[in-house]
Amino acid sequence: MENTRTEFSDMSRRAGEIFRRINRFADGPLTRKKLVTIVLIFIFLLLYVGPTLMNWLFNGEDKTSHQNVCQKNFLSPFENALTEYDAYLRQEANAPLSYPSHNYVPYVGNGLLGLALEHDSHINIKYGRTLSLPVHYHPLYIIDDYEMKQFTVTEYKTGIVHRFQCSNSGIHIQYQYYAHRTIPSLFVQEIWVNNPTSKTKTLKMSTPRVSDWPTSVKQAIKLHQGIDTKEYEVVTGMIPLPDSDEVIAATVVCRKMPSTIAVEARDGLDILIFTTVQYSEPIKKSDYAKQKDLVEKKAIEEMEKVLALTGDRIAVRKLRESHTRVWQGLWYTGFYISDSKAQGVINGDRINATIYAILSQVRSLEHEQHIKPETKSNILRSLTYSEGCYEGHSTLDAFNLWKPLNTLENLNKVASVWLLTLEKQGCHKLLKAGASGVNQAMILSFGSLRFSNQHLEYNIHPSKLHRDFLFRRVNYGNMTHVNISVILQEDNKAAIFVALDRSDKTYYACDAGCLDSPVQLGPYRKYFPVKLTEPLTAILYITADKQHMEDLRHAIHVKEVAEAPAHEHHVIALHKHGHSLGGLNPLFWISIIALIVVFHLFLCRIIMNEFCDNGVSYKRLYNKP
Repeated sequence: MENTRTEFSDMSRRAGEIFRRINRFADGPLTRKKLVTIVLIFIFLLLYVGPTLMNWLFNGEDKTSHQNVCQKNFLSPFENALTEYDAYLRQEANAPLSYPSHNYVPYVGNGLLGLALEHDSHINIKYGRTLSLPVHYHPLYIIDDYEMKQFTVTEYKTGIVHRFQCSNSGIHIQYQYYAHRTIPSLFVQEIWVNNPTSKTKTLKMSTPRVSDWPTSVKQAIKLHQGIDTKEYEVVTGMIPLPDSDEVIAATVVCRKMPSTIAVEARDGLDILIFTTVQYSEPIKKSDYAKQKDLVEKKAIEEMEKVLALTGDRIAVRKLRESHTRVWQGLWYTGFYISDSKAQGVINGDRINATIYAILSQVRSLEHEQHIKPETKSNILRSLTYSEGCYEGHSTLDAFNLWKPLNTLENLNKVASVWLLTLEKQGCHKLLKAGASGVNQAMILSFGSLRFSNQHLEYNIHPSKLHRDFLFRRVNYGNMTHVNISVILQEDNKAAIFVALDRSDKTYYACDAGCLDSPVQLGPYRKYFPVKLTEPLTAILYITADKQHMEDLRHAIHVKEVAEAPAHEHHVIALHKHGHSLGGLNPLFWISIIALIVVFHLFLCRIIMNEFCDNGVSYKRLYNKP
């Protein structure tokens, strides 16, 4: 107890001494030292306290806290996907975010129908190679509240677009959109509205509408879902084809809802909306009346089947899972490329966004319902036979294939050019297999990998291997997946590593020229040096026929084979650091910062010694005897 009293007494004495010094400082004459001290304190407060104070006074933290929490809660499940380029984020103009955002148009599609998920989007159907024919029916239900901050996340591996709205009052809304993969005529909207406030909220909602479709005819019908009966709108009309006398008969069936909804206090509301779309092949106008009745009947029947399958929440979840399972399977074969900071190069974000856009334009025929077994077996056979694909140069170097995806028109153009390129470069059989075949063909095209006469060969010039690559689970036959890695070593030389993810037989590989003995492949990575030949040949060959590989040694006629030279330092530095000077050692920057700090401390000491003399005051300066 005595020690405690002593400590308390010492603390009181020190505090009193500090207050007496402050009092003497304030009562004494205004010296230069005091003036400099006051100015430094003012600058410190202005720089470090001022911004926070101004933000609190003028922006009002209480107004944005709900939105910040809402934004964080919604985006946190997507952090890994956004980092690994398995999703992309698009923010609206009124929603500044702390995450990287892209200007890719949010899009869903399944090869039969597609939508750009903007505020007032219309349905698009197949015309030529892409979903580029507009059906001027706008199916989206969206809560209209312009005070809400809005942002969109597109998940590639699930094929779902998420839209989030966060309000100042605490109300937040989540949307999920997807064009179903196994039921291609179905477009799904799931909306969750949460009202944590103490008051009932009435919200306005945009409802589906028809625009610029003069031949459309509407009718209302009632359909059963479980024990409930809902009203649905059926819209049927004629769609003229560009530069043709033919037309398409199309029907859209969508649930009808009021334009306002009420959400009770501290409660939520779930809204599930199905839309089915059916349309005919191109027909003559004289055949429209007959085809109109057929597609209308088919669209209504499709809606009735969907409603019969989704009588409860578990069934709705299963419907969503059957869709996401197909998309996850499509990404089983994939491609990785290390990030580059060089200007104008293609990185993983653009590559994955483009793959997703192309796959959304193509049907997954082997996974769809109502496809006949013999049709499915033919599709699977097409996937195992890739002879001749891919014959051209690496598509990573083709500028026309990587144009911006910021509008629906641009997305359709990019998809059309991609599908045309793959078709004309020997991948037409894979394209017939649908989305799975298109994905395989795209992965092959990135590295100019080609299936040719009983083997797979990697055709690329060694000078192009100045970044890390991974071709993941390339499909070789029905039961074999090949992983090919290109890794840049510390000496700036590229090395190839090959492994089999799974296999149904023994496979072998050899490097450029096949002069060395074939190397048997397995689940563990096998190393192959990158060699440069004269004349230029493939840098890697893979086959299940060992004798075929032995024969390649005599069939590939080369004058010279040597290990490819290391890449020049400035080329590697350009990709790693964005300039050819390369990165400097962190110790260099630490030394520079330390020198700057020491210099400023020394300078301040000189200024204090020169101008802040204790004995000099403004009174003595200006009142000399």
